[in-house]
Amino acid sequence: MRGSCWLHRRTEQKFRQLVISTIKSVKIKLLLCFCIALTVVVLTSSASAFIWTNQSYALPRYSASRKGYSIVMNTWKRYDLLKQSIKHYSSCHRLEEIHIVWSEPNPPSELLLKFLHHVVQSKSKDGRHLKLKFDINKEDSLNNRFKEIKDLGTDAVFSIDDDVIFPCSSVEFAFDVWQSAPDTMVGFVPRAHWVDSKANDNKFRYGGWWSVWWTGTYSMVLSKAAFFHKKYFSLYTNEMPASIRDYVTKNRNCEDIAMSFLVANATGAPPIWVKGKIFEVGSTGISSLGGHSERRTECVDRFVAEYGGMPLLSTSVKAVDCRNVWFW
Repeated sequence: MRGSCWLHRRTEQKFRQLVISTIKSVKIKLLLCFCIALTVVVLTSSASAFIWTNQSYALPRYSASRKGYSIVMNTWKRYDLLKQSIKHYSSCHRLEEIHIVWSEPNPPSELLLKFLHHVVQSKSKDGRHLKLKFDINKEDSLNNRFKEIKDLGTDAVFSIDDDVIFPCSSVEFAFDVWQSAPDTMVGFVPRAHWVDSKANDNKFRYGGWWSVWWTGTYSMVLSKAAFFHKKYFSLYTNEMPASIRDYVTKNRNCEDIAMSFLVANATGAPPIWVKGKIFEVGSTGISSLGGHSERRTECVDRFVAEYGGMPLLSTSVKAVDCRNVWFW
């Protein structure tokens, strides 16, 4: 009897422990479920708030009510490249105007005009009316690419060289980025500057792509592929020191650095680098010549002296279209 009672009590104790452990397990599971549910609710509310700030992706991207952008393209005696570029960019849906900066001694030929206008007209469909205009300049100067355009119909300007091709998706993503910060420059080609530690006085050095790659920072985006507000055309032509424009004309270099200085001085903010795949369809330019970095460094120091200080600001921010990448 004693043995059977003892066995009965042991069985009862085990049963109670099993019940208690089961209840604890259920409580833990319920607590975990509650935490998971709460986390989902928080994330959902956060996601909905995030999606709200990016409604442009949910709405029709190319509605008539939204202003697009204009391309201002610099060219020089590379007619095949010009044709290729215009044919490509005419397909970009939010592009409204194309202005070709022409600084050659002779005007564009009738054959070139006929071809380019035919290309543009072929892209003007479904209520879209793409405009093409040649801005003729008598003087051959790199400053011409930033001359004020009186009849420019958009605030946004995409400054581009005739030998550089970007997919339309990349260009229009950069346009979206620019719309979030319309006073700054938004571009695909970053460059840097830094203090020259070897110089006794306050001197700076110009840093090319490898400087950006090595340090992860930049302070300029080159105007060979960059968005900025059209107001900077007026500031460049009428407000920027004439000595800087004279220097650019004389040395046939550094107009892009001059524009970076101008925008940085006006905004007190760094530019924004947009990640994009670049296709350079032309031959190598002045950047491939010997002494290029040294000449660019001279420009930086010259412009710092003109402004009375260094307006450029360094940043490590890069805009990436996460819809087109696996890892970000």
